[in-house]
Amino acid sequence: MADGAVDVSQQNDGPEVQTRAQILRHGHKGLITMNTGAKMESITTLKSAFAPPKAPGVRLQGLRTELLERRIAQIIRDKIHAERNPPLPQTDFSSVTQRDFRVEGFVPRTTKVNRIHDYKTEQAISYWSENYQRIQGVSPAECPNTPFRKSAHFSTPIGEKRDDIEDAFIS
Repeated sequence: MADGAVDVSQQNDGPEVQTRAQILRHGHKGLITMNTGAKMESITTLKSAFAPPKAPGVRLQGLRTELLERRIAQIIRDKIHAERNPPLPQTDFSSVTQRDFRVEGFVPRTTKVNRIHDYKTEQAISYWSENYQRIQGVSPAECPNTPFRKSAHFSTPIGEKRDDIEDAFIS
């Protein structure tokens, strides 16, 4: 056995020796009471002082009166519930497409193809490609077919631009 520990099976008349680990794990024996084998009380002072009233063993109202009171209370409960919670209106689960674009009697028609377009080589048509002349801050278009191609006009130094202009006039 280790130092400072006493076997529980030994009978001692003096206080039992415990290690620090045992005290921390199980607490101090005999700190609150000396009789460690005593059972706790099952009733508190609050329960003993304020016991709930006991119901009499016989019926105080007749069965018919009790059923009538329950029925009246249920009717009143239903009325109040109907006043405070009106029924929800019928929900329309149709989408915008169903309401606006699927009108009865509408027959969709496809337009005639004037010319075959190649989406890989042709530039896409959009608002900006049609109105590129009105856009502010865009360099002038060299070719009307491709207005948004790369252009270095806005970053070319003025001296070099003059050389290009002079070359154009000379030749």
